Amino acid sequence: MSGIPLLDTLNGKVGSRPPVWLMRQAGRYLPEYKETRKLAGGFVDLCLNPELACEVTMQPIRRFGFDAAILFSDILIVPYGVGRRLEFQEGRGPILDPIESEAEIPTFDADAFHARVGNVYETVARLHEALPKEVALIGFAGSPWTVASYMVEGGSSRDYAKLKGWAYGRPEGFRKLMDLLVDATVAYLDRQVAAGAQVVKLFDSWAGAAPESVFRHAVIEPTAEIVRRLKALHPQIKVIGFARGAGALTRDYASATGIDALALDSTIPLAMACALQAEIPVQGNLDPIALVTGGDALKAETDRILEALSGGPFIFNLGHGIVPQTPPEHVSALLKQIRG
Repeated sequence: MSGIPLLDTLNGKVGSRPPVWLMRQAGRYLPEYKETRKLAGGFVDLCLNPELACEVTMQPIRRFGFDAAILFSDILIVPYGVGRRLEFQEGRGPILDPIESEAEIPTFDADAFHARVGNVYETVARLHEALPKEVALIGFAGSPWTVASYMVEGGSSRDYAKLKGWAYGRPEGFRKLMDLLVDATVAYLDRQVAAGAQVVKLFDSWAGAAPESVFRHAVIEPTAEIVRRLKALHPQIKVIGFARGAGALTRDYASATGIDALALDSTIPLAMACALQAEIPVQGNLDPIALVTGGDALKAETDRILEALSGGPFIFNLGHGIVPQTPPEHVSALLKQIRG
């Protein structure tokens, strides 16, 4: 045993209780986050301020004692790093200048990229020093399909029509964009690991928007290439993959990408999760709204997941990120139940 519960689980071990952390555990549901956020200016400024980003990453560790801390940043720091304009507007979310043509796809310049996002690596290094030794440090990036959706659509989308139009009708341009994002993501995660990240997570939050005929070359193959290249640089690194909404394609994603653990969204039935757990450690998958609801509903859902998955390598988490209206006392109750 390593003395770090999350790493032990990722190595296939089963402890007396599952390690627990929550996606977006540092964020708007915490009053201390809101106070720190005011100091930063814009959201991108917060992500790129090592002192403040380290502080907000540490806040839920101090308050709740999670078994892992995940770097506070955003998946769209990679487009920012390759030179795309990025801003976050209240009520609208991220805004980018959409890529309209293949000619607008930049060539990856590693030196320029690292110069733009280097403060993120400093944040990781600070966290490596600040965290208790038994708490794992997770770095992360968005997966190419999901990041490309924001770059092509210019922000959030309901139907991903532009992105799918590229995947279907402009395959050369689509491949060029995927290649850029694979290169940038490997470079970004390489530096995070070098700075002290012990685990990395790939977020394909919009994997469910990829039709079956697109899924392999848009979701699986870029993820597999990132994992392959990152592990060539850092053979010890563990990778958690999250293909949200992949449904029946989740097994293909788990088996073909080379990831070390599979994060499950809340739509994955526990019977399917158990079957997957026989092949790979799993993470998940409490509905974030059950955490908002609290009380008997939260207790019942938590018990159901623990009963189904605690017999194998399992990390307790949500099926997506904590939502802002979550009462912090419900998080405390959840942890007390898991650790009881």
